[in-house]
Amino acid sequence: MENGIKNHYTSKNLKQRIIKGLEKAKKNPEKLELKDLSLIDQLHTGGHLATLNLAKKININKNSKILDAGCGIGGSSRLLAKNFKCFVTGIDLVDEFINAAEFLTKSTNLDNYINFHKGNILNMNFNDNSFDYIWCQHSLMNIKDKKKLFLEFKRVLKPKGKLIFHEVFKGKKDIIHLPVPWASMHSISFLITFDEINELLKDLNFTCLFYEDLTINAEIWWEKVKQIIKISDKPKALGPYIIFGKNSFLFGNNMTANLQENRIKVFQSIYTCP
Repeated sequence: MENGIKNHYTSKNLKQRIIKGLEKAKKNPEKLELKDLSLIDQLHTGGHLATLNLAKKININKNSKILDAGCGIGGSSRLLAKNFKCFVTGIDLVDEFINAAEFLTKSTNLDNYINFHKGNILNMNFNDNSFDYIWCQHSLMNIKDKKKLFLEFKRVLKPKGKLIFHEVFKGKKDIIHLPVPWASMHSISFLITFDEINELLKDLNFTCLFYEDLTINAEIWWEKVKQIIKISDKPKALGPYIIFGKNSFLFGNNMTANLQENRIKVFQSIYTCP
């Protein structure tokens, strides 16, 4: 299963292709601003504004230690570090993502705030009580054993720390249209409902402090993505295709359909644990 997930996300020579795209876009790959990267590193539903809006609901400060679980190429890690001057640790299963994340973080002069680790979030090599916050943005969908994951989150989270979710959940229909950003085959997609997640966390002694159904917002956002893809004559220098390949051109149609047909839902939520 782990290999299937790796295969879905692995993109050969990703760092080199990002550099080539940046050069085509007339950006200096060695000296970048965060806005230069938004077309490739803010691919979660809602983009960078979704990250910032959720982050403002918690008390992040310069002493905060955040774990970005399933960090990809580090977009959320960099956004949090840049805006809050906090310390972020990113972890991801995919070597190519970590290599690209480290390069882009150095190029944006944020490497003093962020470090990245290649690893599985189900079994992390971090000490107990290491983090004030765990940031989980579009990472749960590939995890089958969510109870094991949440126990691991609980282990590395400090007492009274917070677990932050911005995630895709199961809707009222079992089958989703593929491909989507997290899966090109059903065998690596493990969606459950928000209510099921909430009950599971409650059983593990987590308390929900806040939640919000963002499904309508998500539908609007993905409809815009679909229209942008539709009117593009050819790929721009930078875009999701650099990360996901040709499947990315189908994401707008499929995500919009999945949302409109109540196959998926999008929620953000905050939990704490004694």
